[in-house]
Amino acid sequence: MILEGIVTTLNEDGGPNISPMGPIVDREITQLVLRPYRTSRTYRNLKRAGAGIFHVTDDVELLARAAINQLTTRPPLRAAQAVEGFILKDSCRWYAFRVARLDDDDERTRIECPVIDRGRQRDFFGFNRAKHAVVEAAILATRTDFLPPQQIKDDFQRLAVIVDKTAGDQERRAFDLLVRHVREILGGNEHGVA
Repeated sequence: MILEGIVTTLNEDGGPNISPMGPIVDREITQLVLRPYRTSRTYRNLKRAGAGIFHVTDDVELLARAAINQLTTRPPLRAAQAVEGFILKDSCRWYAFRVARLDDDDERTRIECPVIDRGRQRDFFGFNRAKHAVVEAAILATRTDFLPPQQIKDDFQRLAVIVDKTAGDQERRAFDLLVRHVREILGGNEHGVA
């Protein structure tokens, strides 16, 4: 199955790169299969450094900001022990991994990574339809270059209904951020849609 979360990797200068990613995982999360595009910083960092940390989080605002490169401030981090890298202090769980196999023959790579360390920091908040809607909107916002604009606009309209009905403050801020981003790229009205 695909588990959405955030991956941190080390940039060449030793600073953190924070990117949303949905690796393929087994139920016990003993291995991750990451599939970043070859144009992404995460791909370049993993190819160079060979390690990272995957985080399970319910902070959809952080996920949305990372997806569209609008992290105005760095979230609190701490150094990992098993790999060189950083753990998001406010994540629910984290999984340190090393790259075992990297296949970059296609535009979307396949990187197989055994988990070598893990930790739990806090409880997951729980299910909220608006959180899921924001995750879907963040994915759409990263695909404006190749998905049909009308499909993105239609999907944002559908997701806006869910957010309007079920969101808390964090989900509203995150969705509004994504709406503004998509509106700048595609044009549109209130919800970034035609």
